[in-house]
Amino acid sequence: MKKIILSTILLFTGVIANAQITKAELTATGLTCSMCSKATYKQLTALPEVEKVDTDLNKTAFILHFKPGSTVNPGDLKKAVEEAGFAVGELVVVFNFKNQQSEDNGSFTQDNITYTFMDSKPAVLAGEVKVQILDKGFIVDKEFKKLSKLAKKYPGYTSASNNSYHIKTL
Repeated sequence: MKKIILSTILLFTGVIANAQITKAELTATGLTCSMCSKATYKQLTALPEVEKVDTDLNKTAFILHFKPGSTVNPGDLKKAVEEAGFAVGELVVVFNFKNQQSEDNGSFTQDNITYTFMDSKPAVLAGEVKVQILDKGFIVDKEFKKLSKLAKKYPGYTSASNNSYHIKTL
């Protein structure tokens, strides 16, 4: 019994140590002026896991750099933008993977958050890899409606959860 528990703990630790979000590029929608950008910037920099935020006003994008070893939940980023009065049009996060297997409809857990691959070919991911969050509220409505047609292939895609996200490698 002790061996089973120890094996489970080691396996769980290996999954957790398999990836970490190091940075993200968040595109906000609805920004019309510098005050809008400043309000969003303030909300994002107030998050404890954020080390610094760079802005790209031409793309209404915010490049977020996270503190090493911090826990990053994409839902917290979305909430910060919404509290500023705007919406997320796209969220691309950079994972630092250590030989993570990716396959269509396969998933992994990081910091008690489950990430499920959509529209992905089998591969072993290592180093910095960009992935896009594909859930409602992280992409524009038109794109979400298009992806919702794949709900039979990806169970749970259309039901929102703060601890489960669907991703696509870029």
